[in-house]
Amino acid sequence: MQNSSKIKKLAHPKWNYFILLLVVFGGFLIFGFSENIKGPAIPRMQSEFQLDEMQLGLLLAFNSLGYLIACSFTGILSSRIGVKWTGILAFSSMAISGILMYLSTNYAFLSASYFLMYIGNGMLEIGLAIMAARIFTKNTGTMMNLSHFFYGLSSTVAPIIASSMMGWNVFGGELGWRGMYLIMLSLSLLPIIPSVIGKFPGDEQMAGERIPLKHFFKDKIAWLIVAVLSFGVVSEMAVGGWLVYYLEKAYGWSIDSASSMLSIFFLFFMLSRLFVGPITDRIGYTVSIMLFSAFSGICTLIAIFVGQKGAILFAVAGIGIAPIYPTVMALLAKRYPSSTDSAITFTVTLMGIASVIGNLLIGVIIDGVRSLFQGYGEADSSIIGLQAGYGFIGFLALLCSATCVILYLYLRRRNELV
Repeated sequence: MQNSSKIKKLAHPKWNYFILLLVVFGGFLIFGFSENIKGPAIPRMQSEFQLDEMQLGLLLAFNSLGYLIACSFTGILSSRIGVKWTGILAFSSMAISGILMYLSTNYAFLSASYFLMYIGNGMLEIGLAIMAARIFTKNTGTMMNLSHFFYGLSSTVAPIIASSMMGWNVFGGELGWRGMYLIMLSLSLLPIIPSVIGKFPGDEQMAGERIPLKHFFKDKIAWLIVAVLSFGVVSEMAVGGWLVYYLEKAYGWSIDSASSMLSIFFLFFMLSRLFVGPITDRIGYTVSIMLFSAFSGICTLIAIFVGQKGAILFAVAGIGIAPIYPTVMALLAKRYPSSTDSAITFTVTLMGIASVIGNLLIGVIIDGVRSLFQGYGEADSSIIGLQAGYGFIGFLALLCSATCVILYLYLRRRNELV
């Protein structure tokens, strides 16, 4: 009798919702850890396997390839086996990749293990987005931003934790990068417990007729959403790769000072996702994206023009860029309620391709502008190149806003504003 009452209690909608929150929030925490513990580990991997920069670049390229491949099939997989088992499969593959990385004896083994981890990461990102879209039918913008707050939280502390763990003394020896990856990726098993217990909203509960994936290729609005997300996410991700470099090279800051500014950026970024969600629900998703991305772009460009005195604006820009991704996910959930999995798969896969191109463009712009001004005998050509490259990051945020204006007008004309 006691067991049956416990089962009934877990089956209650409120308890089930709480269980699903554990899966989604816990999943985003794991996702942030798995993606951001590599920073301190890569130099040690390079030293152990004696890898050159080309091999490291190839290793990271395999990551991107695995991620994109997973993004392309996860939506279809979730419609076949259900989002519940898709999530369990993603968590399991990440845990298995941790074991394989611990056992890796050469570069090829390591690359294959990394590839599997990023297959899991890609599946997890799409799977969590689909889960969240189906679970958070009310206050969608608030809950999407709150979910992604947990990703930001774990991303912020992941490098610190990873660096500390690698120095732990275990059984008379150093834990190292292998043990660190084994432990951190084994945490992926924890969300499987509530996943098994919880009852997930399925395709049968999605109102309306399902839209086939090929339809999105003909949908102008779908392409506009892809453009909005791509511009916003490239601008967001580029900060992590280029801010410290810019502050060091353009202003002569120390690595500690520049890293501190990046930490402040992530602090603003996290807090924005924690508190901005209710605003997006109140004023609308398209208007929110339009305003916040414009704010981020303006802050970035002003920081460049003002110079060192305005450097804090690089960090403040995180307030504007943080809500873009989760708010676009909320937009997709509301616009395509019966085919959210297909919409997310289409949008995120193309965004991933655009992200690769966008990050390459920043480097090309820096080198190109530097070379151009060197040809004209400009003494500060390297700084001008850096300003042009980082300015492109701010310009992308403004492009995100401008594209959202077009999307807003298009949706308003059709009386379909979200």
